[in-house]
Amino acid sequence: MASKAASQKTAKVAAAAISAAKQTIKPVMSRDVNEARSRVKNLYRAWYREIPHSVFAYQLDITVKQGREKLKEQFMKNANVHDVRAIDLLVIKGKMELEETHNVWKQRTHMMRYFHETEAPRKTDFLTKFYEGQ
Repeated sequence: MASKAASQKTAKVAAAAISAAKQTIKPVMSRDVNEARSRVKNLYRAWYREIPHSVFAYQLDITVKQGREKLKEQFMKNANVHDVRAIDLLVIKGKMELEETHNVWKQRTHMMRYFHETEAPRKTDFLTKFYEGQ
């Protein structure tokens, strides 16, 4: 009797899990890929227009052209993301970063961190680490 009740309970839990999985996942902001794509383009344009202001406000040791190249590089890192919800979350994070940058809530070192990532990656083989003392 106890095993029959346990199996019925397991069946009910499994049915509930299946019905929950069948429900559609609500979008964060965009309804489809095209709408998410337009949000990404708008964010890119906003950042593109912000670069000259940021270079001047933070007194960065880069040119506007270098800033815009870095912007393109940052956006191309996520070019392979196709999930609408993930794209929306990235857009939300990008808008928050834009607001922080525009309002000068960051410090100069926070801005320059983006440009240190462009440096060539060091070799990770054993001899290089050994010679560098790591």
